Amino acid sequence: MSTVKLWTDKAAAAVPTVKAVFDDIRATRKSDFVNNFWRALANQPDLLERTWASIKRVMIEPGTLDPLTKELVYIAVSTANSCSYCVHSHTAAARAKGLSEGQYAEFLAVVSMAAQTNSLANSMQVPVDPEFMIA
Repeated sequence: MSTVKLWTDKAAAAVPTVKAVFDDIRATRKSDFVNNFWRALANQPDLLERTWASIKRVMIEPGTLDPLTKELVYIAVSTANSCSYCVHSHTAAARAKGLSEGQYAEFLAVVSMAAQTNSLANSMQVPVDPEFMIA
């Protein structure tokens, strides 16, 4: 259960900033769907506007990483941060960008392996090899 109100389209229509962001989300994604994350952020219109602008810059605008890779990184970080909402939403986005079942299985194996070896290296406090240090 959410700790904040999830804004309806009717409520959003009454606040120009929120309406503009919701409209842009729909136009950018070519969908009528505005998910609960954005509906929760609407409680703070300035934060909603800033966060959507940042998401568009990082996740949607073309860059050197392809869109599927960006989604996989997002899923990995969301997993590390225990954000179930983000894991689910970005897994759906990755699948929409062509993530196959085989790729997903391999991705989960890599995330799992990284979590295991990170835990081992941290618990043993293994010093970083000088060769791995970037000058």
